Amino acid sequence: MAFDELLSRQMPHSLEAEQAALGALLIDADCIKDVMDKLQPEDFYIQQNRDIFETIYTMFSYSKPIDGVTVAEEMQKSGTFNQETTRNYLIQLMEMTPTSANVMEYVNIIRDKSLLRGLAKAAGDISVMVQEGLGEASAILEAAEQKVYAIRRGRSAQELIPIAQLIKPFLDNLNELASGQADLPGLPSGFSHVDHKIHGLNKSDLILLAARPGVGKSSFALNIALNVAKETKKTVAVFSLEMSREQLLIRLMASEGLIELNTLATGRLSSTDWGKLTQAARILRQTDIRIDDNPMLTAADMNAKCRRLDNLGLVVIDYLQLMSSSGGKSYAGENRQQAVSDISRMLKIMAKELNVPVVCLSQLSRANEKRDNKRPMLSDLRDSGAIEQDADIVIFLYREDYYNEDTENRNIAECIIAKNRHGETGKVPLRWTPEYTTFSTVEMRFDDE
Repeated sequence: MAFDELLSRQMPHSLEAEQAALGALLIDADCIKDVMDKLQPEDFYIQQNRDIFETIYTMFSYSKPIDGVTVAEEMQKSGTFNQETTRNYLIQLMEMTPTSANVMEYVNIIRDKSLLRGLAKAAGDISVMVQEGLGEASAILEAAEQKVYAIRRGRSAQELIPIAQLIKPFLDNLNELASGQADLPGLPSGFSHVDHKIHGLNKSDLILLAARPGVGKSSFALNIALNVAKETKKTVAVFSLEMSREQLLIRLMASEGLIELNTLATGRLSSTDWGKLTQAARILRQTDIRIDDNPMLTAADMNAKCRRLDNLGLVVIDYLQLMSSSGGKSYAGENRQQAVSDISRMLKIMAKELNVPVVCLSQLSRANEKRDNKRPMLSDLRDSGAIEQDADIVIFLYREDYYNEDTENRNIAECIIAKNRHGETGKVPLRWTPEYTTFSTVEMRFDDE
């Protein structure tokens, strides 16, 4: 290959599409709102085009008027304006674009070329890791998957994001909440009083749900998973390291159809039960709940599987102490606490990378059973204090009738929010219906506490 040819080689891009898109934005302010959530400054290959779009992006975030004159003035303030070339270039962009009618076509071309550049860079990085032997094969594969997944989500795996790019999405979300179009910042759990405390299930949060065995944490997590799947129409991934997929389905059927669990297990259904079962099956078919009951899954396995889900809204893991370490071996003995620390950290990283809430169930130690007041505390989290540190929200389930069968509060559970990075902590009462493995909201006033 000739030396001149090597020098002239460029990454995929379309100068014409970049110029036409910018011209459309400069001559027609009405089309800007349609473009801003489709493109990022790094999608532009030519540096001058990138500077212009970044200026428009920032101005749009602050609701400033946008045209050739105002953009030129803003670029002068930011230091990206060249007295000799920029003004003439802005005029050229507006003159060469007679109409904004085809702006979305230009946007699609720009995004396609940006995607190809991202793939080329990722392929080069992966090739370097392989040739230089930077890690074991499994580690290189994990890094490769992360790079490709980051491209699919429209972002670089290691880029630094200017704060100006964060302002517009923040203001949009704030306006949506203020206008009443969205009741919660996060996904609704289906338990209104719990949502009031934690503001819903928020993106990138690691939510730890802990209780003693038999209190109902698996049922509560499945209730949340089903509520999210029904209300949001998003995909919910459930990783069950304890129960089989058939057991999970029976619980979901019992919960949705209000059919006694024993009846479903034995098959002795009345005609009324069959009607309920048919209705429950119809509703469950309309949800997108994915179940994996492989007991040897690692956090890396779960992350890789979730990356392939396009409409992912929530991940549920049942439960932490059954998970295998990244090497595929179950942790035990002296390394147990360190392994649990590593796994909890990996789950938090997974929540951030997938940008969805991850609900992870956890066992409690027996420490609470030695106290008169047996309500769980953060110090009761089993195996490692790192779990408390990594979790954004820690929720305990407590039932008095679990310890005292003669209590007046039979089948009343307490949902104890012990840690909450987004707001307040406190207790929320829930009604427990064991025959249906279902929790439901108990009417209360928030000043009752």
